[in-house]
Amino acid sequence: MPNVETLMNERQRQIVRRVESQGYATIEALAQEFDVSSQTIRRDIIQLDKFRILQRFHGGAGLPGDTVRLAYRRKKSVSVEGKHRIGEAAAALVPDGATVFLDVGTTVEAVAQALNGRDDLHVFTNSLVAAMALAGGQARNVVVTGGVLNGADGSLVGDEVTRTIERFKFDVAVIGCSGFDDDGTVMDFDLQKVAVKTAALANARQSVLVAHGGKFTRTAFVRVAAPADFSHLVTDAPPPPALARALDAGGVQVIVA
Repeated sequence: MPNVETLMNERQRQIVRRVESQGYATIEALAQEFDVSSQTIRRDIIQLDKFRILQRFHGGAGLPGDTVRLAYRRKKSVSVEGKHRIGEAAAALVPDGATVFLDVGTTVEAVAQALNGRDDLHVFTNSLVAAMALAGGQARNVVVTGGVLNGADGSLVGDEVTRTIERFKFDVAVIGCSGFDDDGTVMDFDLQKVAVKTAALANARQSVLVAHGGKFTRTAFVRVAAPADFSHLVTDAPPPPALARALDAGGVQVIVA
């Protein structure tokens, strides 16, 4: 069987590199970037999907499921210092004695590490990694939601998670994301994870979004929430002007750590 790499043309190789760097790319953006028709890009994506190099979605292409899971190791090494600063700044927003929900993702894990020394908190999470970051620390009560394990990032998803979340009221929910749409909408790739995020947002008095600056130029295909659903965005770089305007219009306080 021939090597798949030899079956791709140069444009298709560049499309793969673009999707690998962003996680997702729209047909419209790719057609503009490569100065070809949308139909040409659509044919490229169909072929790359057939090769199982990319996964075809409505209006664009993303990484195949297995590749997304393997990418967790790479995510751990991206913006490490920035995530540490974000973690410290987001932890500072958590009041004494608070009940906190921690989402999944490497940036939220940094928040968990920053909360490790607090002895006055009740923490709920669907992230096994965040729970382990708190293990042996001072948190009064750490509750793991249960659910079905969803890949290498230690995330738990499913109806059991959302049912657990719906039983409680959180003072603060710390939420991660994969990127932003043009109008500032917070976006992600995984429908099951988004269901958990949505439940946490609905049951929190205050919601804090954490995202490093690399997320500002990325999008995804599942809507998480509008900017107005968050009180704060904690990040490590100033958002670009269009996103900054959308966040401001939504009443989001941006904290650059």
